[in-house]
Amino acid sequence: MSETSPSTPAATPPAAAATPVTAARARGEELTLSAGPYTAVVSTVGATLESLTVDGRDLLVRSPEQGPMLHYRGAVVAPWPNRIGDGAYTWDGQKLQVPINEVERGNALHGLLCFQAYTPAAVCEDEVVLRTQLMPTTGYPFQLLMTVRYTLDAETGLSCTVTARNLGAEDAPYGVCPHPYLVAGPEPLEEWSLQAGLGTVLTVTEDRLLPTGTAPVERDGEFDFTQPRVIGDQAIDHAFTDLERDEHGMFVVRVTAPGGTGVQLTAGAECTWLQLHTADRPEPENNRVGLAVEPMTCPPDAFRSGTDVVRLSPGAEHAASWSIRGW
Repeated sequence: MSETSPSTPAATPPAAAATPVTAARARGEELTLSAGPYTAVVSTVGATLESLTVDGRDLLVRSPEQGPMLHYRGAVVAPWPNRIGDGAYTWDGQKLQVPINEVERGNALHGLLCFQAYTPAAVCEDEVVLRTQLMPTTGYPFQLLMTVRYTLDAETGLSCTVTARNLGAEDAPYGVCPHPYLVAGPEPLEEWSLQAGLGTVLTVTEDRLLPTGTAPVERDGEFDFTQPRVIGDQAIDHAFTDLERDEHGMFVVRVTAPGGTGVQLTAGAECTWLQLHTADRPEPENNRVGLAVEPMTCPPDAFRSGTDVVRLSPGAEHAASWSIRGW
């Protein structure tokens, strides 16, 4: 009988080196646009306008570098602007419930897209196009294709157009607005001057900011900014309609600092409402750091009241545009 020598065990291969895991940026990829004195940065999460500068000066309040967008700064808000009381509404006889995310007031705030990822469809030096699909949910059982186009021009500044297309088989309720906080200059907001032609103010409850009716803006009253007027310590968190428009059908909001710098937002006929907010916050570092200027296609709580809600039929599109420039 032959003797067999014991086999030598095969050497164990070294363990593969672990691939380092890099934390993804909370607001997705940053896309930078430039034109003349202007630079804009847009994030792919929420199609958020992160920043806009002219000659290096900030025209908007930024979110912190890390973490999610703060206080909806630069958000594209859809498929409803502002809030829905209790998050409950009825559409074509169907009772629907969306999540409550303004817990302290019991409201559904600022739509469903602010933290959704978009895909760049076109990117160049002075323009970016982002797209996403809003898929049906139990609270909003409609499917929309959203396209956000930012364009930067050396003379006119930043323009944005948001287009919604109904991909579903039923009519969908829809509304949209941007949510920038404008910065007129380095001086405190209390020293800035505001100019905007406001015809009617939406009256709201003090605790939940839900509509109770409308009232005309009184000449020389607290909301009369037809001529530039210093904001001072006035707290504003109101929606307005019957907006004064120029010969091109545009309404303009101008904010000017004592040093002569300023910023303006212009919006077209699709935006029949305007929310202004002096950003009064309990945290000192966030209190009154900018003026929120939100041109809206419908007012707060519109999904419950039905006021100016867009009925988007299957295959139909709706587009709304606004622009921001500074000096």
